[in-house]
Amino acid sequence: MSRPGLFERLGASARVTVVSAPPGSGKTVLLRSWIGEAGLGESTAWVSVGPGETDPQQFWLSVLGALRRTSAGSGLVQAVSAAPGLDGWAIVERLLKDLAPLDDRIWLVIDDVHELGSDEAQRQLELLVMRGPPELRMVLAARHDVRLGLHRLRLEGELTELRAADLQFTVAEARELLAAAGVGLPGPALEALYERTEGWAAGLRLAALSLAGHEDPERFAAEFSGSERTVAEYLLAEVLERQGEEARRLLLRTSVLEQVSGELADALTGGSGGERILQDLEEANAFVTALDAARSCFRYHRLFAGLLQLELRRTAPGDVTGLHAAAAGWFAGHGFAVEAVRHAQGAQDWGLAARLLADAWPGLHLGGQAAIVHELLAGFPAEARAADAELAALAAADELAQGSLEEAKRYLARAALGSVSVPAGRHGQVQLLLGVVGLLLARQRGNLPTVIEEAGRLQAMAEAPETAPPGLGEDLRALALTSLGIAEYGAVRFEEAKPHLEQGVALAHRIGRPYLEFTGRAYQAAIEVSRSFTRAAERSRRAVELAERHGWTDDPAAGIAYQTLGGALIGQGRLEEAEPWVQRAERTVRPEADPAAGVRVHSVRGLLELARGRDADALAAFRAAERLGGFLAAPHYLALPARAWLLLALVRLGETGQAEQALAGLGEQDRDRGDIRTTVAVLRLAQDDPQAAAVALGPALDGSAPVVSRTLQVESFLLEAIARDALGDPPAAGRALERALDLAEPDGALLGFLLHPAPVLLEHQARHGSAHAALIAEILSLLAGRTPAPPPAAAPPLEPLSDSEVRVLRYLPTNLSAREIANELYVSTNTVKTHMHHLYAKLGTHRRGEAVERARTLGLLAPSARRR
Repeated sequence: MSRPGLFERLGASARVTVVSAPPGSGKTVLLRSWIGEAGLGESTAWVSVGPGETDPQQFWLSVLGALRRTSAGSGLVQAVSAAPGLDGWAIVERLLKDLAPLDDRIWLVIDDVHELGSDEAQRQLELLVMRGPPELRMVLAARHDVRLGLHRLRLEGELTELRAADLQFTVAEARELLAAAGVGLPGPALEALYERTEGWAAGLRLAALSLAGHEDPERFAAEFSGSERTVAEYLLAEVLERQGEEARRLLLRTSVLEQVSGELADALTGGSGGERILQDLEEANAFVTALDAARSCFRYHRLFAGLLQLELRRTAPGDVTGLHAAAAGWFAGHGFAVEAVRHAQGAQDWGLAARLLADAWPGLHLGGQAAIVHELLAGFPAEARAADAELAALAAADELAQGSLEEAKRYLARAALGSVSVPAGRHGQVQLLLGVVGLLLARQRGNLPTVIEEAGRLQAMAEAPETAPPGLGEDLRALALTSLGIAEYGAVRFEEAKPHLEQGVALAHRIGRPYLEFTGRAYQAAIEVSRSFTRAAERSRRAVELAERHGWTDDPAAGIAYQTLGGALIGQGRLEEAEPWVQRAERTVRPEADPAAGVRVHSVRGLLELARGRDADALAAFRAAERLGGFLAAPHYLALPARAWLLLALVRLGETGQAEQALAGLGEQDRDRGDIRTTVAVLRLAQDDPQAAAVALGPALDGSAPVVSRTLQVESFLLEAIARDALGDPPAAGRALERALDLAEPDGALLGFLLHPAPVLLEHQARHGSAHAALIAEILSLLAGRTPAPPPAAAPPLEPLSDSEVRVLRYLPTNLSAREIANELYVSTNTVKTHMHHLYAKLGTHRRGEAVERARTLGLLAPSARRR
């Protein structure tokens, strides 16, 4: 095979190239392929050192003969005959003298140089390496490094080194190698085979030979291991049988481990010096790889580990259980709980494994390691999970994480029932597990009273010295606070949820629990979306950054952040930007595990489709949200908004009769809410009754009907403008539309203008002196399906704006006075005036209008146009 990257490194100008890698890595084939492709046959002297070569004279005669067969060496190197007293040193000195006038390059390749068993011959080779003429380039291929003093060449930049990692095949090269043998594997099967062989050339070649004509190549590739006959024979002969007795014993007894240190090796062998043996094996390229710079922790190549395990079962089958038990004890004693559980399972000590996992589970859960818990639980037999109260509690948590609420409830009940019979020493741990899992289950079901009860119990447990789990007191408090905030969010008790989430996030950050911090931040963003799309988007992005940093991008809390970010972008009319985030939410959220999250993601999808005018798709999404809402313990806060959007979709589809029937089925209190009133207004406008529409909107406009979001406020005034225009009252229509624009401008809340398009009214408003001409142009551009042009580059403010100043800035384009802005922001009028003064100074302006224009130039206003 042609391997251009390696060929280029071989042909580089270094005086010496070392190719050092385990047997079967393709060293010899690589060098012969390079020589052939580069056309170096006549300028290459090739010497293969035989097994256990100890005769320096024989070695040097081979070198001399190979050099004489090259085009440049044939006229320079003199023939030498074998003789009893012929000295290797004399041959090397003769060679140096003969090659001194060398002008044309010669490549001297010495293959299997590790077989050169004579120390004297190695010192003579070092002399040739160090004193050879510049045009003599040497390539030394070996299974392990040979001590030739090459460190000096390394310092001088005259040494090229190709190691095992360099010789590993890539996936593409593996595919090419298999294809050359007539074997084709689909992508996943090829990836599995590549992972098992780790790109080892001989492993891939042996697999190719076995795969050719195999009746089920995909299954063979998935199960390929070091116990496969051809691989086992090769590794046994070329690696294991070449080791000394002490090294062989260590390799076999530690083959039950995924990683091994010297101390752990000594614990399993009952000997000493394990670290030295492992370091020697690594230096010998015996399929042992160091995992740290200090070379204190190692792993075995997957195929080699498979061979070792096979050989251990063959030669000492009775030792396997004891080795796993010893490993479990060592790992447990050194604080490696996950590894301890795995080896306790390997020893089939189910009681020990259950206790170890139960003790480790709170930390694993708080660390976002649900996948590891799932894997460990799968290692227990079904009867153990059913009979052990602690395992039953963990199974409940696992079922909850996997999306089965009913199974979780069943396992939790079984754990509670079995908790009365656990030993006294384990009673506290069982109560902790029952409390945490009960809290998580109640949180998923939206059962706020139970969450409050369980959170209180957990905090009490964390604070009491006699019940606080060692090292977990503050962790449990952070979990309780975060869970309480999440449940309160689901119950639309935002003002109560906000401080609990803030406290939980701050505590999680302080104690180093990023998973809890990430979860809390996701829900903080969800709360913020009803107040500010911009702040919600910023908070969501922070949560997403945490998820990406720690590998939690598929976690349910990440789904909350995705859908919140998507919803915020939809609210600002940034539909194309929203789409990928909504898709990520749909891929991440599991409605069967978290119906509340399912309600949210379907509602966001429906809203996006409504804004796009895909009303049938929107209707399907809202109906799916309604179905999921039935699984919750209490009505979801989005239930009524989703019903309003569903009715809007029906009206837009021309199904006004169905909409009327649905409205009639609502209670009086629900019909009086602002979101339902706006939908009634849309229905009446569709029925050509603008007067009835205006009547429906009245309570939403004067504040007597609850209006829960800025978007809904914008919609109400926009629909009022449409109704007043239809009634022939342009001044009233203009005032209502200007108020809608006032409300939309600070946060770029443009969704209402997409749901209820009114381009003619907007154009008329722009011509008659609206304070929002740029915003109107932006809305008209969105309605026309065009993407607004980015703002021109401009110098930044003299100083960065604070968050409070940014919030005030977004109200400056409106007609609101400082007092009215203060009322909107729930601060004092003096505070607003102070922020305005600072804004003028930082923006380099003197008046409100100048500050607005400067902010528009900088992209600080109308984020839907400026923050793309």
